[in-house]
Amino acid sequence: MFAIRSAPRGLEGVIAVQTRLSDVDGHNGLLVIGGYTLEELAGRVTFEEATYLLWTGRLPTLAEAEAFRQEIAPMRAMPAHVMAILVRAARRGASPIDALRMACSSLSLDVGSPSGSSHDADAANAKMLLAIFPTIVAAYTRLIAGREPIAPRLDRSLASNFLYMLTGGEADPIAARALDTYWVTVIDHGMNASTFTARVIASTRADIVSAVTGAIGALKGPLHGGAPGPVLDMLLDIRTAERAERWVRGELAAGRRIMGFGHRVYQVRDPRADVLSRVCEEMSNAVLHDRALFELAREVESIALRVLEEVKPGRNLRTNVEFYTAVVLQSLGLRAETFVTTFACGRCAGWCAHVIEQHAQDHLIRPESGYVGPYGLTVPRDRDVSRI
Repeated sequence: MFAIRSAPRGLEGVIAVQTRLSDVDGHNGLLVIGGYTLEELAGRVTFEEATYLLWTGRLPTLAEAEAFRQEIAPMRAMPAHVMAILVRAARRGASPIDALRMACSSLSLDVGSPSGSSHDADAANAKMLLAIFPTIVAAYTRLIAGREPIAPRLDRSLASNFLYMLTGGEADPIAARALDTYWVTVIDHGMNASTFTARVIASTRADIVSAVTGAIGALKGPLHGGAPGPVLDMLLDIRTAERAERWVRGELAAGRRIMGFGHRVYQVRDPRADVLSRVCEEMSNAVLHDRALFELAREVESIALRVLEEVKPGRNLRTNVEFYTAVVLQSLGLRAETFVTTFACGRCAGWCAHVIEQHAQDHLIRPESGYVGPYGLTVPRDRDVSRI
């Protein structure tokens, strides 16, 4: 009999990798991305510039940022075989996150082997993934709504082009900036489940498309990527500010969570919630599709924070990123079922950065398990494999 070695449940608190990409300080409510606090980056650099920072370790000059944008723009085009997958998925009623996972895995058909190092291959394929994810998500959003997809434009930012592919019209600059800021806000966030999945796959020396496909699979789980939709459901169920307090107290009395509040890492307010709250303020007098929802969200947030502190004192159940993600994306005209895939368009840059970093470290991630099953079992002597 062997002694069972204990380990933190879910590897909580275990440092699995060393990274220069992001640091999450849950006690002080800080998110550092490539050396910059989130507040320093969000709204001040574009999503493409933040991606360049993660991939290279520094912000680009204005000339480098423009060259990067022009380099990836032609990669937005949808391969015919990917479109065929999306069309069939829409006919079968597949969820957007399943459609994105299937489409992403099929991109391996177009993964080339650039001459040079494996880093060259990673860089080339990371650019392809970054460019095409918004095209896939926008196309599928239109397909499940019974509309024809719109081909991407090459003369717009990723965010502006995404909104164009959704509607076919020119994107409002404030709306495009809001989406761009949202993608910067969610570009990377420490060793979350999908990022860890990508790094484990990459540690086997698997290619970047395989690693990112695995990350999408992890993102599908409701404990990781599924909260913004339920936040919207909550707001629609509450309907009016007058109903909010009774609704919140009823949910707590029933032992249910209040979606959009509390975070596994942050012991104080999620800094991403502050950024997206400001985004909502900037949008409030311009492009909000549903201003009443925005005003309701403000009221619900205030009431929920007060009731949570009263009912669960000391738990520090503060507003998290999912609460204002729901408001921002709904205000841009997106439907709840596309929230997670829209998030994936931003997080794809972080996934790719982690894969590139893991490939450079070239070390297999191989934790051990603690066996808790029985010992000493025997097979009945009347068993005989010759009967097979």
